[in-house]
Amino acid sequence: MPDSLSASKQDYLETILAFSADTGQARSIDIARTLGVSRASVNKSLGVLKESGLIEHEHYGDIKLTETGLRMAKAVRARHDSLKQLLERVLGVSPETAESDACRMEHAISPETASKLKDYLATLFPEENR
Repeated sequence: MPDSLSASKQDYLETILAFSADTGQARSIDIARTLGVSRASVNKSLGVLKESGLIEHEHYGDIKLTETGLRMAKAVRARHDSLKQLLERVLGVSPETAESDACRMEHAISPETASKLKDYLATLFPEENR
């Protein structure tokens, strides 16, 4: 996935996932505020995600992840969480730096590395990595 979808679009999916946790939907204004971009930029990116079959979105309506979009968003979030845990709990990086670095690193690692990292962390923290 890191090669098939830009880091920016992965961030959009991850943000939509976070906002839709309770209701299953997100709003473009929330995405714009969270990512620090204009609503025009959000609308353009949403168009790309919709064309890719990753979201459902009617103009000015709520945004909902498709099954494929949800799967991809969860994969991005899992990589992020694993990297943050490694940085913070294993390497002793501050929470703020771990969060920031994990955001950048999550887009670059391969599925194989992400899987191996998750397995490794499960051996260190079995209760937290089920």
